Amino acid sequence: MSASTAASLLAAVGDLTIILTAEGVVLDVAIAQGELLGHGFDAWVGGRWIDTVTVESRTKVREMLDAASEPGGNQRWRQINHSVAGGDVPVRYLVMALGDSSRLIAIGRDMRGAAAMQQQLLRTQQSLERDYIRLRQVETRYRMLFDIASEPVLIVDAQTRLIREANPAAHRMLDLADGALAGTPVNAIVEADDRDNFIAHLGAAEVADYIAPVTLRLRDRRGPARISAQLFRESRVPLMLVRALPVDAASPGDRHQATLSEVVERMPDAFVLADRDFNILTANAAFVELTEMPSAERVTGAKLATWLGRPGIDLDLIRGQLREHGTVRNVATILRGSAGGQEEVEVSGVVAPTANGECYGFTIRNVARRMRDLPPAPRDVPRSVEQLTELVGRTSLKEIVRESTDLIERLCIEAALEYTSNNRASAAEILGVSRQSLYSKMHRHGLGNLVPDSN
Repeated sequence: MSASTAASLLAAVGDLTIILTAEGVVLDVAIAQGELLGHGFDAWVGGRWIDTVTVESRTKVREMLDAASEPGGNQRWRQINHSVAGGDVPVRYLVMALGDSSRLIAIGRDMRGAAAMQQQLLRTQQSLERDYIRLRQVETRYRMLFDIASEPVLIVDAQTRLIREANPAAHRMLDLADGALAGTPVNAIVEADDRDNFIAHLGAAEVADYIAPVTLRLRDRRGPARISAQLFRESRVPLMLVRALPVDAASPGDRHQATLSEVVERMPDAFVLADRDFNILTANAAFVELTEMPSAERVTGAKLATWLGRPGIDLDLIRGQLREHGTVRNVATILRGSAGGQEEVEVSGVVAPTANGECYGFTIRNVARRMRDLPPAPRDVPRSVEQLTELVGRTSLKEIVRESTDLIERLCIEAALEYTSNNRASAAEILGVSRQSLYSKMHRHGLGNLVPDSN
């Protein structure tokens, strides 16, 4: 094979082929990679190859030329960088002698794509290392908090109900050596009689966002403990965070909070806690009974307007009063049950700030039930002014005006009779009505038998 033929074959292998003299002068340049044409590589002809590279690459050029000129020289691929206007261009070269002539051939491969890939790989590796360091730091903080926490904490597999991890406080609570709880059934921490209740509590915690703690007896007669559970997921595996605080170790604030929760739950008046949009956050058993719903979970998250107030009237007025004054007292309205029942109620409310913003607390008293428990009042007794104003929104204006007129008329007749010492003729005269008209009005108001005629 001739030297020219060999040069053509070798040129087809690389992106760039350079024909050189033994001293390194460029005789010819063949460029197969089109992007290299824009960097002026074809202008190297007649110049020295070493002048086209960076200072750091000149030693490599000399070594490659020397190795190719010597018979049996060690020829290997080496990367050098060419200085161009847009920056350095990395090219990987193999320099060989061209037959028996004194010429050399340098086959080059453009390494910019590989360099970009290496840079991307390096950045990815550095990012992974930073994430790994942050993960280790988070794990260290978690482990420290988990170990030094004074509250007993258990990490439980939600499917198998086996304890995965338990902190030192949990082992101290049960007087066990560190690590003894791992792999054991979680219901083994309570007395045998309470284990079914404990499992039921865990099952309820799996389907509800929040469930109130339950008081169970710890095993080996170690006393009662308030146990709570919450579901979470780790790598798509359902786990449960179980906290168990012995009742004797509970702080006064915790005990008072638990007592307050029990009082609110058992109070006869309905209690509702709602957010700024009047979505129900929690409610006690009395409210659930009024709404005719099966459980508190069914009302949680629903709109308070579903049951309370006349649509578009009462809750808007209550919201305005709360935002303006912060409280509202004894607002008369109605509460509609889901089964079709309806009760007259009085609502009092207050604005309460929380960590997530303001919320509203309401107490709802069943007025109809209270009125049924009172002895029946005579039908002919007129309403007081306070009673008349409470009719606004429940009775038409015409009816309110009529009752107001009857009240004023009766008060005037009673005052006239008292002023005239029960003399009906004189009373009729000062009232400016006839005696027959006075008698009729007294009979209508039920005053005929109460005030005897003095004439």
